[in-house]
Amino acid sequence: MFWKWKSGSRAGRPRIPPEQVDLIRQMAADNPLWGAPRIHGDLLKLGINVSESPVLRYMPKKAPRTTKQRWKTFLKNHDSQIVSTDFFVVPTITFRLLYVLVFLSHDRRRIIHFNVTTNPTAHWCAQQLRNAFCDHEPPRFLLRDRDAKSGDLFTETVTALGIDPLLTAYKSPWQNGYVERLIGSMRRECLDHLIILNESHLRGILQQYVRYYNTQRTHLRIGKDSPEPRAIQAEGDLYDR
Repeated sequence: MFWKWKSGSRAGRPRIPPEQVDLIRQMAADNPLWGAPRIHGDLLKLGINVSESPVLRYMPKKAPRTTKQRWKTFLKNHDSQIVSTDFFVVPTITFRLLYVLVFLSHDRRRIIHFNVTTNPTAHWCAQQLRNAFCDHEPPRFLLRDRDAKSGDLFTETVTALGIDPLLTAYKSPWQNGYVERLIGSMRRECLDHLIILNESHLRGILQQYVRYYNTQRTHLRIGKDSPEPRAIQAEGDLYDR
């Protein structure tokens, strides 16, 4: 390895020969998916004893995004046209598992439908989809994960309603973060403090929570209002109760 010491802010940094710099840049150009660790490993296998830091320094900078928007930007730009859905599981006092399916509208964070079952078949899931939009205009997009419980029938029903399905990447729950946050709130604020007896008990509890969530609970994302706009009470009304 050749060393060249320079004064100033870069003093003490090792310099590598120009042919190795050209090789690093060529490897990066020929393999756009490779990062500095991968290129560094191949250089070591070629007998080039160089540290990883200069490899990263001499790799060409990636061009900024110009055509494709990021996932979070897409969700923000289309929140008035997106409904997300997901399952979560609640155990009963007898350790029986109950499955809850929820549908959340992104624009006002409003829960538009939920239901509980012990056996989430594809037919049941498809029927819940129809029930969710029987009183609401179907959105443009339905965001969900790749859970096999939904099945092909669910996807066919989504398409039949004129909705474009959006599937999250494998093991990427953050891409469906709004409904994941909702499920977390339902657990922390309600279900974690109760012992569920059976399916009807859970359904009744969730009906009360959904009513509170939609009409009373405030959200930072919508200006500290509730999903169904909540009127500001006069101060005297509060103390008269």
